[in-house]
Amino acid sequence: MDTSPRIGILSAMHDEIDALLKLLTNVKKITKGQRTYYSGTLFNKEVVLVFSRWGKVASTMTTTQLINDYNLTELIFTGVAGGLQNDLNIGDIIVGGDLFQHDLDASPLFPKFHIPLLNKAGITTAFSEKLLKATAVFLQDFKRHIDPSTIAAFKLEQVKARIGTILSGDQFISSSTKISELLSDIPQAQCVEMEGAAVAQVCYEYDIPFSIIRTISDKANDNATLDFPKFAKEVASLYAAGILKAYFDMK
Repeated sequence: MDTSPRIGILSAMHDEIDALLKLLTNVKKITKGQRTYYSGTLFNKEVVLVFSRWGKVASTMTTTQLINDYNLTELIFTGVAGGLQNDLNIGDIIVGGDLFQHDLDASPLFPKFHIPLLNKAGITTAFSEKLLKATAVFLQDFKRHIDPSTIAAFKLEQVKARIGTILSGDQFISSSTKISELLSDIPQAQCVEMEGAAVAQVCYEYDIPFSIIRTISDKANDNATLDFPKFAKEVASLYAAGILKAYFDMK
């Protein structure tokens, strides 16, 4: 086990990890369970980076291995998500305040969304206010980091950020009908993805502070046909690097 205190950084987007790896120094890598874990120094902080792959099982497997093999002081998840609220646009940022598994239903044994035996449904994150402040710092001059043609292509003119509820499940949501169903159950939900709540549960059970940043890549509706590789590489990866730098500078 690596006993050096480190911040874990997890992403379901390979392009985000690649962007952060270009900034990582003193790199050491270990491959286990078809995942490569990169430890080193990022923005003067000791970290370990890993690409989780998509879905709750893949991300929980990666998280558990990460926690068992490294001395994590906290874990931060970065990635993209589908927006659920009408006022959210592509490029907006949600800092997770709490997370629910929208496809978890063990009723009648437990209430819908409740995690069996944990006596809770949502998992609350750590450091959300500080991450939101770091996001605001990045957004003050984010256009300096992103190509003007990319800003124009994705209409990133009035980017906003806020703390909110994130939903996770093993489904790619691309239906207005499904959005209505999700919001009827959890009306405060801001965005939906496939990993965050599962990772949050693992961190909760291991008592590791967990934070999550999600960039809105689509509206999760019938028009969710965005060029994900291009958005991840040219937008989300740069968001992640910029926000993490601002966040680490605050520590």
